[in-house]
Amino acid sequence: MKNNWPHQYIDRETNWVKSEEFFGNRSVQFIYSQVRENARILFKALTSSRLSDLLAYFIYDNTIGARMCGTRQLFSDLHIDFGECLEPPETLNTPRKIFERKIRFWETRPMPLDPRTIVSPSDSRVLVGSFAETSHLFLKDKFFSLEELLANRVFPWKSYFQKGDFAIFRLTPEKYHYNHTPVAGRIVDFYEIEGDYHSCHPRAIISMATPFSKNKRVVTIIDTDVDDGTQVGLVAMVEVVALLIGDIEQRYSEQAYDDPREISPGMFLKKGHPKSLYRPGSSTNILIFEKDRVEFCEDLVRNMLHPKAQSVFSRGFGRSLVETEVKVRSPIAYLKNQMETSGRIFHGQ
Repeated sequence: MKNNWPHQYIDRETNWVKSEEFFGNRSVQFIYSQVRENARILFKALTSSRLSDLLAYFIYDNTIGARMCGTRQLFSDLHIDFGECLEPPETLNTPRKIFERKIRFWETRPMPLDPRTIVSPSDSRVLVGSFAETSHLFLKDKFFSLEELLANRVFPWKSYFQKGDFAIFRLTPEKYHYNHTPVAGRIVDFYEIEGDYHSCHPRAIISMATPFSKNKRVVTIIDTDVDDGTQVGLVAMVEVVALLIGDIEQRYSEQAYDDPREISPGMFLKKGHPKSLYRPGSSTNILIFEKDRVEFCEDLVRNMLHPKAQSVFSRGFGRSLVETEVKVRSPIAYLKNQMETSGRIFHGQ
């Protein structure tokens, strides 16, 4: 796909084709072209934690960077609806406060009533796929390696997700940056994997081999086949750190954003509640499901091959692979009717 082609997506609410406005496009192209090809040491430095923190400080915290952005102008340029923000607009007076804003999600992001529905963990642009070659969604190793993504663990979680399905949620910089729980269930494992700080910019993604498997990330394994769970089997939620993202703070809350708690094995998570916060920038969530447990919403599948949209992502022979913009807590998949709960028990997890 040519670099000057637009990267388009489908607005789910209107079904309109829209073009993504790239922020830092020149910088990303520089890092992932000449520097990567001709100066590996410099490329490694540019995707390191130290430089990511330094860039984030200048852009989001430093008074010069804040002045250059102009908070009111930033709201306008990024098309942010400050009317949905929990804090008064005048208090959002730095870029960091804008990107880490809280919203009245209980009013502005309603959830479906069906308890067996899986919901989006974020305001983001989503692609769905499958690890099974017999599936029409087959995208194995297109964006990440399952084995690398989950890393080596004493408990081999990757074996549960072989030939399963997945959804990739890409957050662009203007998005609300809290992640919410996509399902209800009990945490059976929670761990962090060290890695680099590659950009989640689409052109950076296609420049790297399985980039989400290389970035620093946090993995939460949720068993939904428990009392009051969503009953869709094991679900892996992988939160991927990207360029300018200093960390992922776990802040699970059951009442708005009050009394946030750290995530730990054994906790029961209710669906649709704030789970974590990405520090400013762009980032990615990945949900992985067991084989034959979920059915993705028809519009998300249909939009991926939209005949009138062009995307940097492609699926063989240059055919565009198009994202759909979704809201946090909106439906993205459902329980397959023929599946029954497995009654698994994970001892010692």
